[in-house]
Amino acid sequence: MFTDMFAPEKLTEAWEIFKTEFPLALWETFYATLLATLFAVILGLPLGILLVAGEKDGVLPLPAWLLKTLNVIINLLRSVPFLILMILVIPITRALVGTTIGTMASVVPLSIAAFPFIARLVESSLREINPNIIEAAQSMGASPLQIILKVMIPESVPSLISNFTIAITTILGYTAMSGIIGGGGLGKIAINYGYYRYKYLVMFLAVIVLILLVQGFQSLGTMAATKLDKRSRH
Repeated sequence: MFTDMFAPEKLTEAWEIFKTEFPLALWETFYATLLATLFAVILGLPLGILLVAGEKDGVLPLPAWLLKTLNVIINLLRSVPFLILMILVIPITRALVGTTIGTMASVVPLSIAAFPFIARLVESSLREINPNIIEAAQSMGASPLQIILKVMIPESVPSLISNFTIAITTILGYTAMSGIIGGGGLGKIAINYGYYRYKYLVMFLAVIVLILLVQGFQSLGTMAATKLDKRSRH
């Protein structure tokens, strides 16, 4: 595998592929990750809030059967491996996007796989809030919606950003796996060249770019969470 990987002709070939195909693949991976994260947050954020606020002693109690159903659905979706989930949601992907191949098609399973994960992350962030703060808001006559929007979410912003950073790096890893069933981006390059054509140098280049993307997202998320954390200012 490694004997002639760095031969001059291999290096030249890998460089040409890097110049011609990597820019588009990088963009496809970038926007698929951000778009899937956006949709997952839109679905997962309110779901995570309900899991906390809807408890028996929460600010917006829900029927026990409904809360239990939400937990079961989230656990079921989280327990399905992503590769299997991509196959299971092919009919949904085709109905929403019109195709099951390409970068846009991969956004559907990415979003479905990520939103239960984000819901649990949101739940974890909200549980870190000091209950005395919520009790103080309740004693002042704040409505459940006001408590959620003006107390719970603002107080948990640093933790939410940290957890969303974890989510976006996880989704970025999923985008690479989506190349197996025709998703675009760096995953497609790594699989097409590294697995099918045995051009391992190209595959390693794709992995390096993915690592750099993860490091970039992680650094930005950490900086944002630190800057917004009120506790770090005291």
